[in-house]
Amino acid sequence: MFVDLDQQLILYTAGALLIGWLLSSISSRLGANHRAQKRDPRDDRIRALEAELRISQTDSNESITELERLEEELKETTVGVERRDTVITEQQTKLERMQSDLRDSVMKTRELRGELTERATESVHAEAKIREVETELSVAQASTDLLATGVLDYSVAPDKEEGGGSANEDVEAEVSKTAN
Repeated sequence: MFVDLDQQLILYTAGALLIGWLLSSISSRLGANHRAQKRDPRDDRIRALEAELRISQTDSNESITELERLEEELKETTVGVERRDTVITEQQTKLERMQSDLRDSVMKTRELRGELTERATESVHAEAKIREVETELSVAQASTDLLATGVLDYSVAPDKEEGGGSANEDVEAEVSKTAN
């Protein structure tokens, strides 16, 4: 095919291609400078929006991570609060039981104090009776001793006693007479 064509025509075609290529490269360089000066404001807006989108996605991912961390802390805190509530409930139950036991103990102590007071009173009365009985017994013993020795004579009246007796003997004699 190239063999049949004229050599001049091939050269013209090759030259035309070369000139076209040169003109297109010069044109594209000039157009690039012109395009750089005359940027489309929508491109800037798109780039700004894309940058904001990347920043928002990063912030969103960080927020999601923080949210998950806070949810875990909330779960742990909730479990801790439930445990503390359980412990507090147990402590309150123990406290109520101890208060009830204390009330019962106080009531028993009061009852025992009352009973002890009654027994002490009975003991004092019994001791007083014992002393009375001992006194009567000692008087009776003294009178029997006096009768046995013959010092006490019922035949003689207390007014007509002989002057040799003491006042103590007179009192003992009267007490023994009343005791018998």
